Amino acid sequence: MPAIPVPSAFESRCNATYDALMWALSRPGLVRDLPEAGQAQIVDALIDRDCAVFCDAPDLSARVADIGAALVDAEHADHLFLDRLENAGLLRALRLGSALHPEHGATLVLNAVIGTGPGVRLTGPGVDGSVDIRIRGLPDGFWRMRTQVMRYPMGFELFLLDGTRLVGLPRSTEVEVL
Repeated sequence: MPAIPVPSAFESRCNATYDALMWALSRPGLVRDLPEAGQAQIVDALIDRDCAVFCDAPDLSARVADIGAALVDAEHADHLFLDRLENAGLLRALRLGSALHPEHGATLVLNAVIGTGPGVRLTGPGVDGSVDIRIRGLPDGFWRMRTQVMRYPMGFELFLLDGTRLVGLPRSTEVEVL
């Protein structure tokens, strides 16, 4: 009987990160735990040579380049990794996919503080009734701008990251500012 391969620590971390990301999108607004703090593990789990990526952190850009992915401007990116978003207007530049291929919309990974700050109510697929969460660290008008640019089924996926804590919002999630 052949030996069953044992995943490396890196592979196990990537698998656990990917699982947390998918569960976060499946259950919008519910906090998921990641194996480690920071965006690097998300880069490792999601990015490959076929991806176009925008990063605002030089160390993360170097990691993306080492993987072999293309570093591009925000409007051409499949994945965006932002330490901080200064202006909600960037959301207008994100790739939203098309009616035929909505999966070509961008994925935005953004650092924020989960559990404090202004409240929002989430509804839609994957949400049991509604979920209220508080998020700090987003620019003024962020949620209004998100509502304006989303044209379901087109839109972008959003991951809000607070250390090892993660919240996912797929393009199908409706957001009401409380």
